Amino acid sequence: MSASTPLPLFHVVGFSGHRQVNRPAEAAAAVGRALVALGSDGSGEWIALSSVAVGGDMIFAQQAIEKGLSWHTLLPLPAAEFRADFSEADWALAEGLLAKSEHVRVITENGSREDAYLDCGMETVNECDVLMVLWDGEPARGKGGTADVIAYARELGKPLVLIDAASFEARRENFEAFARADHNLADFNKLAAAPGPEDGFPREPAELVAIDRFQRKVDHAASRGAPQFRRLIAGTVILHVLATLVAAAGLAFEWHVSALPWVKLLCLASALGVALILRYTGAHHQWVRCRLAAEIARSALATWGLPRKAPLFQELDIPEFRPLMRSLHVLHLRSSAAQPVPMEEFKANYLENRVDDQLGYYRRRLDRALPQLVRLRMGFWITTVLAILCTAAYALDLVHLPERGQQLLYYFLPISLPVVAAACISLISVHDLHRRVARYREMEHVLESSRKQISFCRTWNSLERIVQRTEGTLILEVMEWHSITSFAESH
Repeated sequence: MSASTPLPLFHVVGFSGHRQVNRPAEAAAAVGRALVALGSDGSGEWIALSSVAVGGDMIFAQQAIEKGLSWHTLLPLPAAEFRADFSEADWALAEGLLAKSEHVRVITENGSREDAYLDCGMETVNECDVLMVLWDGEPARGKGGTADVIAYARELGKPLVLIDAASFEARRENFEAFARADHNLADFNKLAAAPGPEDGFPREPAELVAIDRFQRKVDHAASRGAPQFRRLIAGTVILHVLATLVAAAGLAFEWHVSALPWVKLLCLASALGVALILRYTGAHHQWVRCRLAAEIARSALATWGLPRKAPLFQELDIPEFRPLMRSLHVLHLRSSAAQPVPMEEFKANYLENRVDDQLGYYRRRLDRALPQLVRLRMGFWITTVLAILCTAAYALDLVHLPERGQQLLYYFLPISLPVVAAACISLISVHDLHRRVARYREMEHVLESSRKQISFCRTWNSLERIVQRTEGTLILEVMEWHSITSFAESH
């Protein structure tokens, strides 16, 4: 597979419809035509999403499979309870369809049947890009009916394909809201491949190869951008400090040098230039995007082979990254179904390549951040205390010095030391040191605990729970980092 192989873009068409369908053959033809028409919209692959209730759901699933679409299933209840709503013949048909589903997920493990059906309909709307409905135009006949689902979709502004249950004519609603392409995923796919030998690349399956290459190139792009960004931000602080020190020295020592104002002007102009570069070149935004994409892909690689029942990133709701997360999830489903990984092999890989790798990462980051925080804190306290002493000495006239000493002690230092102290605090904020040190320690504790738990796991269910919890913690760290750095960009 080529190093430039892009991650695919997936669109999801959800479905809701009545159980009682008059003229099912005509309904199936209408649904089929609507699916074919959707195929010409957007640049990605379409995935069908629905339940498998008698009537509209079954018609939609059959048409999706016939048209070559992958079909994902949402069950309102566990299969053992859901089948109570079917006759023996209908349940046999449902089981045949479920065997062809690429992924089956149960929405409600407990609760009333009406609530479960409503939750299933709402989750279908949440997961889809376009909702297709087979509807008679009448209000819902019970909680979770088609009209309720349509009302929820309209409230969220989802594009709709409305198929009249009597005439079988289809019309579109709110299709201007449909995103036919995703510029984030397209931009990531256009990035140059990461430099270096490819000996460490996996050779199969193809989905894993594509994600591994993707992760390496966005990680490389982020690594190139991050140091430059931090240096530029710190540079603006230092340039302002230098400008203040030059001005304070000129006033305190009565330097009448023609070059002095130009030095100050150069410092301030340079600081402004750096700020403009950060503000308008998009360097910060590009770094944040690439770093977040790299970490999301890293999590997908780490859990490769886990027969998970729910999307790994279902708790990570960042709208601009939904297409990427969906792509990673679908590729994982297809690969794990074709090539399941033995549990002990998955455990060993996860412990070595995820837990131990992340432990080493956070420990290294802590070893770098903690001394930096200590130095800057010390610089703040020393300069603050010295500024207070210099100001007190001047106010009380306790120290008698020659003129140069007085200029230094009474005029220059009381002005310059508070500025240096403020710079120390600013650099702590620029590098986010307080939060990073606390989070690195917390993550170290979480990962050490996860390692012990995973080592003793003997079943897929227990292993999946711990892995999901571990990844959830790591993803929360990513979300917190994303929020903080995105806020920093706007300032």
